[in-house]
Amino acid sequence: MILCYHSVSAGWRSPLAVPPAEFAAQCAWLARHRAVLDLPEALAYADRRGRLPSRNVAITFDDGFDDLHANAWPVLRRYNLPATVFLVARTLSPEGQPVDWVDTPPEWTLRTLSPDQILEMQEGGVRFGSHTWSHRDMPTLSDEEAVRDLRDSRELLEGLLGRPVPYLAYPRGRHSARVRAAAQRAGYTHALSLPVGPEDGGRYAVPRVGVFQGNGLRTLRVKTARWYLPVRTGRTYQAARRVRRGR
Repeated sequence: MILCYHSVSAGWRSPLAVPPAEFAAQCAWLARHRAVLDLPEALAYADRRGRLPSRNVAITFDDGFDDLHANAWPVLRRYNLPATVFLVARTLSPEGQPVDWVDTPPEWTLRTLSPDQILEMQEGGVRFGSHTWSHRDMPTLSDEEAVRDLRDSRELLEGLLGRPVPYLAYPRGRHSARVRAAAQRAGYTHALSLPVGPEDGGRYAVPRVGVFQGNGLRTLRVKTARWYLPVRTGRTYQAARRVRRGR
């Protein structure tokens, strides 16, 4: 299973923010109980629906928040765990971009990784990918807007990193047939999603499972099981959720 984190931060009361101690415990458990793969290796092993072999996982982070440098990277190094961070490219451009896409912001100003931090982490083995140019809702864009957004992001990141950027993660996991086609046209080999319901997998809709604040080790064990995602996104589960919400 490919896991998706966002922030590793203390004091931010948001589903996106896993506290540092909680993240450290999760990494210790993964190092003992799972084979943690680098993303290219995981994608090579994934089946047609994007599922990894049993007990294999990969770690990814969306948004590129700067707390990853202080709170996540040292833990990943301690346990020798590979990880991929997906960056919003415009935050690294000369004009910059504030973090204006978070629904549950903290009291302080959120910041993203700086170029120096990114290059330091890359030198230490962290991989980086694209989280689009400016974190827009990709299915709302025209075909040409989507291609331009994704291509601009890839080209800026490749210029910074000095290496190809073949991997994309859709903001909020949202995509469509048009967006998947745009990702291919923009030069990516794979794009990662966050399915909440039935979804056809493939190279441009590789499923991930989100890890959120309050997910303990028991939850992590369930979320890294090979059966979890098909059950979680299956029609029976979705129907049961609708029934519960209707009560």
